[in-house]
Amino acid sequence: MSGFSVSRYAPKRSAWGRLTARDSVVRRLDWPLLGSAIALSLIGSALVYSATRGRDALTHGDPYYFLLRHALNTGIGFALMVGTIWLGHRTLRGAVPILYGLSVLLVLAVLTPLGATVNGAHAWIIIGGGFSLQPSEFTKITIILVMAMVLAARVDAGDQAHPDHRTVAKALGLALLPMVIVMGMPDLGSVMVMAVIVLGVLLASGASNRWIFGLLGAGVAGAVAVWQLGLLDDYQIARFAAFANPALDPAGVGYNTNQARIAIGSGGLTGTGLFQGTQTTGQFVPEQQTDFVFTVAGEELGFLGAGLILVLLGVVLWRACRIARETTELYGTIVAAGIIAWFAFQAFENIGMTLGIMPVAGLPLPFVSYGGSSMFAVWVAVGLLQSIRMQRPITA
Repeated sequence: MSGFSVSRYAPKRSAWGRLTARDSVVRRLDWPLLGSAIALSLIGSALVYSATRGRDALTHGDPYYFLLRHALNTGIGFALMVGTIWLGHRTLRGAVPILYGLSVLLVLAVLTPLGATVNGAHAWIIIGGGFSLQPSEFTKITIILVMAMVLAARVDAGDQAHPDHRTVAKALGLALLPMVIVMGMPDLGSVMVMAVIVLGVLLASGASNRWIFGLLGAGVAGAVAVWQLGLLDDYQIARFAAFANPALDPAGVGYNTNQARIAIGSGGLTGTGLFQGTQTTGQFVPEQQTDFVFTVAGEELGFLGAGLILVLLGVVLWRACRIARETTELYGTIVAAGIIAWFAFQAFENIGMTLGIMPVAGLPLPFVSYGGSSMFAVWVAVGLLQSIRMQRPITA
């Protein structure tokens, strides 16, 4: 199950020998990937604390309220990563149908009285004790896993070189079901991420280019139809309008983006200093601990600090690309490619909306933003990447 256990017939090793052996867990971990993810979460802790310590209405008078919860979320996420590595992506492959069914049930539960509306999106389940669950974050993982399972089944078995049209259609149908449910919440940001994931998965699977171009065309046609038929909520239309015209209603729908750009622009090269940002301490930027956390980095850490976040995200994507390239099974390649598409687009969208080059979509910055569901999901994804790397054959 673990894929890296030592035979019971092998000579006994010392504790140090077990840790440093070529087939040990420690030696086979991707440390640049793990270190970058940890560094991003630690930076996120400082930014979340800076963004919330003076907001008594949010923190109930406790300046450490969000910091402690962010640290707890990170710790739980790290534990989920360890559990994912211990199980292994190959073991999880057999449980994909169960995980997929559970994720569909969870997103359906959001549409029942169990669901709650936050910032215009009816996408949450309130657990209690100040905690909530956003099932669409976990749906990103299950879409990757179920598509990888279907697309790679016959290829990894040696029956065919590439997924045939019937296999691709089946994989797309399984991905479309939860996407339609999430769109009905409506959670347009998550649907955008899922669409990019689907494209990334298909590209990595070796599916015919006709499917890729067909989906791109269908996506454009679908976006036009959604707009023309008025299927978007008013707040979503307002966000796109503000993106197209930043000067539109600067005190209303364009307020968030305008204040975000002011905060980032005021940071200069080295920033105003951690906890010293006037835009942040003045609470001018809404949702600064979640969707707009990058503005804290831009203002208080400056171009250099914000650039460090970009570098760390780049390292995560680079190591994920290397894992996808070096694995010997299509299933592992597809899973890694889906995670790459997810992280890359979500980071680009989050940072882009703070700079005004992307519409506001309510997506957190991976590893950095406050949010339990998002933090749990990205650390599970890191566990999958580590498992794919660790369970590849050891070369001499």
